Amino acid sequence: MVVRIALLFGIFFLSCACGTSQDPNIKPIVTFHKDTLSADNKAILAGQIKEKYEKLLGKQFSGEIVVAKNGQIIFEDYKGFLNVSTKTPISPSTPLHLASISKTFTAMAALKLWEQKKLDLKASVANYLPNFPYKEVTIEQLLSHRSGLPDYTRFLESRQYEMVVTKNKRGRLVKRLKLIANKAAYRTGLYNNNDVLSYMIERHPAPQAQPNRVFKYCNTNYVILALIIEKITGQDFPTYMAETVFKPLKMSNTYIFNAKMIDSYAPSYDVRMRPYKIEKYDCIYGDKNVYSTARDMFLWDLALSEGSFLSNTTLEMAYEPKSPLSKDFHNYGFGWRMLLKPNEDKIIYHNGWWHGNNTVFTRLLSNSATIIIIGNRFNKTIYKGKEISSVFTGKQDTTALVE
Repeated sequence: MVVRIALLFGIFFLSCACGTSQDPNIKPIVTFHKDTLSADNKAILAGQIKEKYEKLLGKQFSGEIVVAKNGQIIFEDYKGFLNVSTKTPISPSTPLHLASISKTFTAMAALKLWEQKKLDLKASVANYLPNFPYKEVTIEQLLSHRSGLPDYTRFLESRQYEMVVTKNKRGRLVKRLKLIANKAAYRTGLYNNNDVLSYMIERHPAPQAQPNRVFKYCNTNYVILALIIEKITGQDFPTYMAETVFKPLKMSNTYIFNAKMIDSYAPSYDVRMRPYKIEKYDCIYGDKNVYSTARDMFLWDLALSEGSFLSNTTLEMAYEPKSPLSKDFHNYGFGWRMLLKPNEDKIIYHNGWWHGNNTVFTRLLSNSATIIIIGNRFNKTIYKGKEISSVFTGKQDTTALVE
Protein backbone atom coordinates (compact mmCIF):
# COMPACT_ATOMS: atom_id res chain seq x y z
CA MET A 1 0.00 0.00 0.00
CA VAL A 2 1.39 3.39 -0.93
CA VAL A 3 0.13 6.51 0.82
CA ARG A 4 0.86 9.66 -1.16
CA ILE A 5 1.89 12.59 0.95
CA ALA A 6 2.29 15.07 -1.88
CA LEU A 7 5.16 16.96 -0.38
CA LEU A 8 6.25 19.18 -3.27
CA PHE A 9 9.14 21.37 -2.31
CA GLY A 10 11.40 23.96 -3.87
CA ILE A 11 14.26 26.08 -2.80
CA PHE A 12 13.12 29.53 -1.81
CA PHE A 13 15.60 32.37 -2.10
CA LEU A 14 14.34 35.04 0.26
CA SER A 15 15.20 38.69 0.03
CA CYS A 16 14.68 40.98 2.99
CA ALA A 17 11.16 41.52 1.68
CA CYS A 18 10.72 37.71 1.49
CA GLY A 19 10.39 37.46 -2.29
CA THR A 20 10.81 33.90 -3.59
CA SER A 21 12.06 32.02 -6.62
CA GLN A 22 12.08 28.27 -7.11
CA ASP A 23 15.06 26.16 -8.15
CA PRO A 24 13.92 23.50 -10.67
CA ASN A 25 16.96 21.31 -9.96
CA ILE A 26 15.69 20.18 -6.56
CA LYS A 27 13.68 16.97 -6.77
CA PRO A 28 10.31 17.01 -4.95
CA ILE A 29 9.39 14.47 -2.30
CA VAL A 30 6.17 12.81 -3.35
CA THR A 31 5.54 9.50 -1.62
CA PHE A 32 5.49 7.70 1.71
CA HIS A 33 5.65 3.91 1.25
CA LYS A 34 4.15 1.43 3.68
CA ASP A 35 4.70 -1.64 1.51
CA THR A 36 5.61 -4.53 3.77
CA LEU A 37 9.19 -5.60 3.29
CA SER A 38 9.85 -9.31 2.91
CA ALA A 39 11.85 -11.09 5.58
CA ASP A 40 14.68 -11.58 3.10
CA ASN A 41 14.77 -7.87 2.18
CA LYS A 42 14.74 -6.86 5.84
CA ALA A 43 17.59 -9.24 6.60
CA ILE A 44 19.70 -7.90 3.73
CA LEU A 45 19.10 -4.28 4.75
CA ALA A 46 19.76 -5.05 8.41
CA GLY A 47 23.09 -6.67 7.55
CA GLN A 48 24.20 -3.69 5.48
CA ILE A 49 23.10 -1.23 8.18
CA LYS A 50 24.88 -3.17 10.91
CA GLU A 51 28.11 -3.19 8.94
CA LYS A 52 28.01 0.58 8.44
CA TYR A 53 26.90 1.26 12.02
CA GLU A 54 29.73 -0.75 13.55
CA LYS A 55 32.28 0.83 11.23
CA LEU A 56 31.05 4.37 11.95
CA LEU A 57 30.46 4.25 15.69
CA GLY A 58 32.57 1.32 16.85
CA LYS A 59 33.18 0.50 20.50
CA GLN A 60 32.95 4.09 21.73
CA PHE A 61 29.20 4.39 21.15
CA SER A 62 26.90 4.62 24.16
CA GLY A 63 23.27 5.04 23.27
CA GLU A 64 20.48 3.85 20.97
CA ILE A 65 20.00 3.45 17.25
CA VAL A 66 16.90 2.64 15.21
CA VAL A 67 16.81 2.54 11.43
CA ALA A 68 13.43 2.16 9.77
CA LYS A 69 12.10 1.67 6.25
CA ASN A 70 8.49 1.78 5.02
CA GLY A 71 7.18 2.25 8.53
CA GLN A 72 9.06 -0.80 9.87
CA ILE A 73 12.07 -1.00 12.16
CA ILE A 74 14.82 -2.74 10.19
CA PHE A 75 17.70 -2.45 12.64
CA GLU A 76 18.14 -1.38 16.26
CA ASP A 77 20.85 -1.63 18.90
CA TYR A 78 21.47 -0.43 22.47
CA LYS A 79 24.90 -0.03 24.05
CA GLY A 80 26.46 1.46 27.16
CA PHE A 81 25.07 2.64 30.47
CA LEU A 82 22.47 5.17 31.52
CA ASN A 83 24.40 5.49 34.78
CA VAL A 84 28.00 4.34 34.79
CA SER A 85 28.33 4.32 38.58
CA THR A 86 25.33 1.99 39.04
CA LYS A 87 25.98 0.07 35.79
CA THR A 88 22.39 0.65 34.69
CA PRO A 89 22.34 -0.48 31.04
CA ILE A 90 20.69 1.41 28.21
CA SER A 91 17.66 -0.52 26.96
CA PRO A 92 14.89 0.10 24.40
CA SER A 93 12.87 1.85 27.13
CA THR A 94 15.66 4.15 28.37
CA PRO A 95 14.90 7.85 27.71
CA LEU A 96 17.92 9.94 26.72
CA HIS A 97 18.24 13.69 26.11
CA LEU A 98 17.41 14.59 22.50
CA ALA A 99 19.09 18.02 22.75
CA SER A 100 18.07 20.22 19.79
CA ILE A 101 15.94 17.53 18.17
CA SER A 102 13.50 18.74 20.84
CA LYS A 103 12.86 21.74 18.57
CA THR A 104 10.94 19.50 16.17
CA PHE A 105 8.34 18.89 18.89
CA THR A 106 8.05 22.55 19.86
CA ALA A 107 7.64 23.61 16.23
CA MET A 108 5.07 20.94 15.37
CA ALA A 109 3.09 21.73 18.55
CA ALA A 110 3.01 25.39 17.48
CA LEU A 111 1.80 24.42 14.01
CA LYS A 112 -0.90 22.25 15.59
CA LEU A 113 -2.18 25.34 17.41
CA TRP A 114 -2.05 27.20 14.09
CA GLU A 115 -4.19 24.47 12.49
CA GLN A 116 -6.64 24.92 15.37
CA LYS A 117 -6.68 28.69 14.68
CA LYS A 118 -5.29 29.43 18.13
CA LEU A 119 -1.97 30.82 16.89
CA ASP A 120 -1.26 33.38 14.16
CA LEU A 121 2.13 32.71 12.58
CA LYS A 122 2.27 36.22 11.11
CA ALA A 123 1.54 37.90 14.43
CA SER A 124 4.08 39.64 16.61
CA VAL A 125 5.36 37.73 19.63
CA ALA A 126 4.16 40.72 21.69
CA ASN A 127 0.57 39.77 20.79
CA TYR A 128 1.00 36.76 23.09
CA LEU A 129 3.66 38.03 25.49
CA PRO A 130 2.71 41.74 25.83
CA ASN A 131 5.91 42.94 27.51
CA PHE A 132 8.19 41.30 24.95
CA PRO A 133 10.49 44.15 23.89
CA TYR A 134 11.33 43.13 20.32
CA LYS A 135 8.03 44.27 18.80
CA GLU A 136 8.77 43.42 15.15
CA VAL A 137 9.60 39.76 15.80
CA THR A 138 6.90 37.35 14.61
CA ILE A 139 6.02 33.75 15.42
CA GLU A 140 7.17 32.46 12.04
CA GLN A 141 10.53 34.21 12.52
CA LEU A 142 10.98 32.31 15.79
CA LEU A 143 10.17 29.04 14.03
CA SER A 144 12.59 29.68 11.16
CA HIS A 145 15.41 31.29 13.20
CA ARG A 146 15.01 34.60 11.37
CA SER A 147 14.15 36.69 14.44
CA GLY A 148 17.66 38.03 15.02
CA LEU A 149 17.21 37.55 18.77
CA PRO A 150 20.29 37.09 20.97
CA ASP A 151 21.04 33.65 22.39
CA TYR A 152 20.21 33.25 26.08
CA THR A 153 23.23 31.01 26.65
CA ARG A 154 25.30 34.13 26.03
CA PHE A 155 23.35 36.99 27.56
CA LEU A 156 22.59 35.09 30.78
CA GLU A 157 26.24 34.20 31.29
CA SER A 158 27.95 36.04 34.13
CA ARG A 159 31.30 35.47 32.43
CA GLN A 160 31.62 36.38 28.78
CA TYR A 161 34.51 35.58 26.48
CA GLU A 162 35.70 36.45 23.01
CA MET A 163 38.06 34.55 20.74
CA VAL A 164 41.39 36.34 20.22
CA VAL A 165 44.52 35.51 18.26
CA THR A 166 47.73 35.66 20.27
CA LYS A 167 51.25 34.22 20.25
CA ASN A 168 52.14 31.22 22.37
CA LYS A 169 55.53 30.65 24.02
CA ARG A 170 56.94 29.39 20.72
CA GLY A 171 55.84 32.51 18.90
CA ARG A 172 53.09 30.78 16.97
CA LEU A 173 49.72 32.41 16.44
CA VAL A 174 46.98 30.56 18.32
CA LYS A 175 43.33 31.19 19.12
CA ARG A 176 42.39 31.61 22.76
CA LEU A 177 39.37 32.68 24.76
CA LYS A 178 39.75 36.00 26.54
CA LEU A 179 37.53 37.01 29.45
CA ILE A 180 35.89 40.32 28.54
CA ALA A 181 33.18 40.59 31.21
CA ASN A 182 32.57 39.11 34.63
CA LYS A 183 29.22 40.39 35.84
CA ALA A 184 27.04 39.16 38.66
CA ALA A 185 24.74 36.34 37.56
CA TYR A 186 21.16 37.35 36.76
CA ARG A 187 20.05 35.20 39.67
CA THR A 188 21.30 32.21 41.62
CA GLY A 189 20.11 28.65 41.08
CA LEU A 190 18.67 27.06 37.96
CA TYR A 191 17.26 29.25 35.22
CA ASN A 192 13.85 28.63 33.65
CA ASN A 193 12.03 29.96 30.59
CA ASN A 194 10.49 32.87 32.49
CA ASP A 195 13.96 33.97 33.58
CA VAL A 196 14.97 34.25 29.93
CA LEU A 197 11.90 36.35 29.15
CA SER A 198 12.29 38.51 32.27
CA TYR A 199 15.92 39.26 31.45
CA MET A 200 14.98 40.29 27.92
CA ILE A 201 12.20 42.56 29.20
CA GLU A 202 14.35 44.16 31.91
CA ARG A 203 17.69 44.50 30.13
CA HIS A 204 16.86 44.26 26.41
CA PRO A 205 20.09 42.54 25.26
CA ALA A 206 21.23 43.61 21.81
CA PRO A 207 19.85 41.48 18.95
CA GLN A 208 22.14 39.63 16.58
CA ALA A 209 20.34 41.07 13.54
CA GLN A 210 17.20 42.89 12.47
CA PRO A 211 14.10 40.66 12.18
CA ASN A 212 13.76 38.67 8.96
CA ARG A 213 17.09 39.83 7.53
CA VAL A 214 19.19 36.70 7.97
CA PHE A 215 19.12 33.14 9.32
CA LYS A 216 20.68 32.95 12.80
CA TYR A 217 20.20 29.64 14.58
CA CYS A 218 19.27 30.68 18.12
CA ASN A 219 17.99 28.66 21.09
CA THR A 220 16.11 31.68 22.47
CA ASN A 221 13.57 31.40 19.64
CA TYR A 222 12.30 28.06 20.89
CA VAL A 223 12.39 29.04 24.56
CA ILE A 224 9.99 31.87 23.68
CA LEU A 225 7.84 29.55 21.56
CA ALA A 226 7.38 27.25 24.56
CA LEU A 227 6.21 30.25 26.63
CA ILE A 228 3.74 31.23 23.91
CA ILE A 229 2.34 27.69 23.84
CA GLU A 230 1.92 27.88 27.61
CA LYS A 231 0.13 31.22 27.32
CA ILE A 232 -2.29 29.96 24.66
CA THR A 233 -3.07 26.60 26.27
CA GLY A 234 -3.05 27.62 29.94
CA GLN A 235 -0.86 24.60 30.73
CA ASP A 236 2.81 24.29 31.52
CA PHE A 237 4.72 23.09 28.48
CA PRO A 238 5.74 19.64 29.84
CA THR A 239 2.12 18.82 30.74
CA TYR A 240 0.69 20.11 27.47
CA MET A 241 3.17 18.13 25.39
CA ALA A 242 2.56 14.97 27.40
CA GLU A 243 -1.22 15.21 26.99
CA THR A 244 -1.42 16.35 23.36
CA VAL A 245 1.63 14.76 21.74
CA PHE A 246 3.41 12.02 23.69
CA LYS A 247 0.44 10.12 25.13
CA PRO A 248 -1.76 10.19 22.00
CA LEU A 249 1.16 8.93 19.91
CA LYS A 250 1.91 6.21 22.50
CA MET A 251 5.37 7.62 23.13
CA SER A 252 5.30 6.13 26.62
CA ASN A 253 8.97 6.77 27.44
CA THR A 254 9.07 10.41 26.35
CA TYR A 255 8.86 13.47 28.59
CA ILE A 256 10.18 17.00 29.03
CA PHE A 257 12.70 17.38 31.81
CA ASN A 258 12.01 20.30 34.14
CA ALA A 259 12.75 21.62 37.63
CA LYS A 260 10.32 19.17 39.25
CA MET A 261 12.47 16.28 38.05
CA ILE A 262 15.87 17.30 39.45
CA ASP A 263 16.08 14.21 41.67
CA SER A 264 15.78 11.93 38.63
CA TYR A 265 18.43 13.70 36.54
CA ALA A 266 20.59 11.20 34.63
CA PRO A 267 23.96 12.62 33.58
CA SER A 268 25.49 12.33 30.17
CA TYR A 269 29.23 11.77 29.80
CA ASP A 270 32.21 13.31 28.08
CA VAL A 271 34.55 11.28 25.94
CA ARG A 272 36.52 10.23 29.06
CA MET A 273 33.32 9.02 30.73
CA ARG A 274 33.20 11.90 33.21
CA PRO A 275 29.58 12.81 34.05
CA TYR A 276 28.10 16.23 33.38
CA LYS A 277 26.50 17.52 36.56
CA ILE A 278 23.24 19.42 36.32
CA GLU A 279 23.86 23.11 35.58
CA LYS A 280 21.98 26.37 35.43
CA TYR A 281 20.48 25.96 31.92
CA ASP A 282 19.27 22.38 32.38
CA CYS A 283 15.67 23.30 33.29
CA ILE A 284 15.02 25.52 30.26
CA TYR A 285 12.87 23.78 27.65
CA GLY A 286 11.49 24.27 24.16
CA ASP A 287 14.93 24.43 22.60
CA LYS A 288 15.98 21.16 24.28
CA ASN A 289 15.00 18.92 27.25
CA VAL A 290 12.82 16.36 25.50
CA TYR A 291 13.97 12.95 26.71
CA SER A 292 12.97 10.03 24.53
CA THR A 293 13.94 6.65 23.15
CA ALA A 294 14.86 5.63 19.63
CA ARG A 295 11.68 3.55 19.44
CA ASP A 296 9.51 6.48 20.55
CA MET A 297 11.22 8.68 17.99
CA PHE A 298 10.30 6.09 15.36
CA LEU A 299 6.66 6.63 16.40
CA TRP A 300 7.13 10.41 16.08
CA ASP A 301 8.55 9.98 12.59
CA LEU A 302 5.70 7.64 11.65
CA ALA A 303 3.04 10.09 12.87
CA LEU A 304 4.57 12.86 10.77
CA SER A 305 5.14 10.70 7.70
CA GLU A 306 1.58 9.37 7.74
CA GLY A 307 0.10 12.81 8.38
CA SER A 308 -1.71 11.66 11.53
CA PHE A 309 -0.47 14.52 13.74
CA LEU A 310 -0.46 17.42 11.28
CA SER A 311 -2.07 17.70 7.87
CA ASN A 312 0.10 17.11 4.84
CA THR A 313 -0.42 20.72 3.78
CA THR A 314 0.94 21.95 7.11
CA LEU A 315 3.91 19.61 6.85
CA GLU A 316 4.61 20.91 3.35
CA MET A 317 4.81 24.39 4.84
CA ALA A 318 7.09 23.22 7.65
CA TYR A 319 9.48 21.59 5.19
CA GLU A 320 9.75 24.61 2.90
CA PRO A 321 13.11 26.42 3.13
CA LYS A 322 12.66 29.85 4.68
CA SER A 323 16.07 31.41 3.95
CA PRO A 324 18.51 31.68 1.04
CA LEU A 325 20.33 28.44 0.38
CA SER A 326 23.75 28.20 2.06
CA LYS A 327 26.84 27.37 0.04
CA ASP A 328 26.74 23.82 1.41
CA PHE A 329 23.08 23.39 0.37
CA HIS A 330 21.60 23.59 3.88
CA ASN A 331 18.45 25.42 4.88
CA TYR A 332 15.86 25.63 7.66
CA GLY A 333 12.08 25.48 7.62
CA PHE A 334 9.78 25.52 10.64
CA GLY A 335 11.59 23.36 13.18
CA TRP A 336 13.52 21.32 10.61
CA ARG A 337 16.89 21.51 8.96
CA MET A 338 17.13 20.33 5.39
CA LEU A 339 19.75 19.37 2.84
CA LEU A 340 18.90 20.51 -0.70
CA LYS A 341 21.59 19.29 -3.07
CA PRO A 342 20.76 19.89 -6.74
CA ASN A 343 19.32 16.86 -8.55
CA GLU A 344 19.07 14.88 -5.31
CA ASP A 345 16.17 14.13 -3.01
CA LYS A 346 15.61 16.53 -0.15
CA ILE A 347 16.68 15.32 3.29
CA ILE A 348 14.69 16.56 6.28
CA TYR A 349 16.58 16.30 9.55
CA HIS A 350 17.62 17.72 12.87
CA ASN A 351 20.69 16.96 14.93
CA GLY A 352 21.43 17.89 18.51
CA TRP A 353 24.12 18.44 21.12
CA TRP A 354 23.90 19.17 24.83
CA HIS A 355 26.62 18.25 27.32
CA GLY A 356 27.59 14.67 26.39
CA ASN A 357 24.52 14.05 24.25
CA ASN A 358 24.84 13.83 20.46
CA THR A 359 21.71 13.04 18.48
CA VAL A 360 20.73 12.39 14.87
CA PHE A 361 17.25 12.35 13.32
CA THR A 362 17.64 11.94 9.55
CA ARG A 363 14.48 11.49 7.46
CA LEU A 364 14.80 10.30 3.86
CA LEU A 365 11.19 11.03 2.94
CA SER A 366 11.45 9.99 -0.69
CA ASN A 367 12.86 6.62 0.42
CA SER A 368 10.49 6.29 3.40
CA ALA A 369 13.54 5.67 5.57
CA THR A 370 14.66 7.13 8.88
CA ILE A 371 17.91 7.04 10.87
CA ILE A 372 17.64 7.76 14.61
CA ILE A 373 20.72 7.84 16.84
CA ILE A 374 20.71 9.06 20.45
CA GLY A 375 24.01 9.05 22.35
CA ASN A 376 24.74 9.88 25.98
CA ARG A 377 28.54 9.86 25.67
CA PHE A 378 30.07 12.66 23.60
CA ASN A 379 30.94 11.18 20.24
CA LYS A 380 31.14 13.44 17.17
CA THR A 381 31.09 10.45 14.82
CA ILE A 382 27.39 10.10 15.67
CA TYR A 383 26.81 12.96 13.23
CA LYS A 384 28.13 10.72 10.45
CA GLY A 385 25.14 8.46 10.97
CA LYS A 386 23.58 9.90 7.82
CA GLU A 387 26.08 7.82 5.87
CA ILE A 388 23.84 4.83 6.61
CA SER A 389 21.47 6.37 4.06
CA SER A 390 23.55 4.86 1.24
CA VAL A 391 21.93 1.52 2.09
CA PHE A 392 18.64 2.98 0.80
CA THR A 393 19.82 5.39 -1.89
CA GLY A 394 22.54 3.23 -3.43
CA LYS A 395 24.84 6.27 -3.45
CA GLN A 396 27.91 6.94 -1.34
CA ASP A 397 27.10 9.65 1.20
CA THR A 398 29.76 12.30 1.73
CA THR A 399 27.80 15.39 2.78
CA ALA A 400 27.93 16.27 6.48
CA LEU A 401 24.79 17.53 8.19
CA VAL A 402 24.83 20.57 10.45
CA GLU A 403 25.27 19.75 14.11
